[in-house]
Amino acid sequence: MKEQIIAQGAPRGAGPYSQGLKAGNLIFVSGQGPVDPSTGKVIEGSIKDQVRRTLNNVRAILEAAGSDLTMVVKVNAYLSDMNDFPAFNEVYKEFFHEPYPCRTTVGANLPAGFSVEIDCIAIQRS
Repeated sequence: MKEQIIAQGAPRGAGPYSQGLKAGNLIFVSGQGPVDPSTGKVIEGSIKDQVRRTLNNVRAILEAAGSDLTMVVKVNAYLSDMNDFPAFNEVYKEFFHEPYPCRTTVGANLPAGFSVEIDCIAIQRS
C-alpha cells in the first residue's frame, strides 16, 4: 500500500507526480529543485543558494512524512554544470552527516533556472 505525502513547506509538483510517497517503512521523495514554496518560482542566486533551497524542500517533504534527513539512505543529485560539484558538496555537508547516504551525482539538462535537482529515499522514523 502506498500513501501520498503532501508538504505545505515544499512546492507542489509541476506535473502528474506526488511530492513523495510512503510505501511500507520507505519514503520516496520526487525530484526537488530550487523553487520557493511560497511563490512557486525558482529562486535566484548562487549554486549554494539553490542547493540549500532544494534540500530545504526535501526536508519539508520528509518531515511531512514523519522522517528527516538523518533517515535518508539514498540520494540522486543532478547538476546542470558539473563544475558546481565542489560547491554542491560544501552545502550538502551542511544537511547530511556521517554515515552519509549513498549518492549518485550526474550532469543533466534541467528545467529552466534549475542548477540542481535532488530526489531521495528515506526510512520512516519508528
